[in-house]
Amino acid sequence: MLKMAVLLSGSGRTLDNFHEGIQDGTLAGEIQVVISNVKDVLGLTKAEKYGYPAFHAADSEKTNTILEKYDIDIICLAGYLKLYTPPAGLERSVINIHPSLIPSFCGDGFYGDVVHRAVKARGCTVSGCTVHFADENYDEGPIILQKCVEIGYDDDIDTIASTVFAMECEAFPEAINRVDEKGVDFFWQRVA
Repeated sequence: MLKMAVLLSGSGRTLDNFHEGIQDGTLAGEIQVVISNVKDVLGLTKAEKYGYPAFHAADSEKTNTILEKYDIDIICLAGYLKLYTPPAGLERSVINIHPSLIPSFCGDGFYGDVVHRAVKARGCTVSGCTVHFADENYDEGPIILQKCVEIGYDDDIDTIASTVFAMECEAFPEAINRVDEKGVDFFWQRVA
């Protein structure tokens, strides 16, 4: 069972998903702390409601100062909209989810609806999500898991976003369970 820190920037929908998975026994993790780089967001309110320690920290340095007080195996970026630099010892233990099939529609500036607009503009008939380890560059760390969704010719941006997010709710917990099963190093050793 992995001891998790959850970093978020908004409403906490992914935190909800993690919490439900932990409660029903389908997620092999325990949330130790929730941190947001944005003050007073709904995600922090939810964390407090669920009973998790919840903090605001504007940057990586302040976030890492908080993390020092907790025993953490992995750091999950759950809608965290800032490049994060982890503390020593956890450099390879940061997991992110991206709303496309990397290497398509990813990198600096590609997040949320920006991704879905690009998918729609390109006329893609599939999209999906990628759960991957994060490094010092946006969306370049080793891939843990990818899942596809079909995009209808007439789907609008909101439909694409909701379809992809529904798949994210399956993929992120499944990826965490794979990391728990195989270990962090397995995924880093798979890539050159």
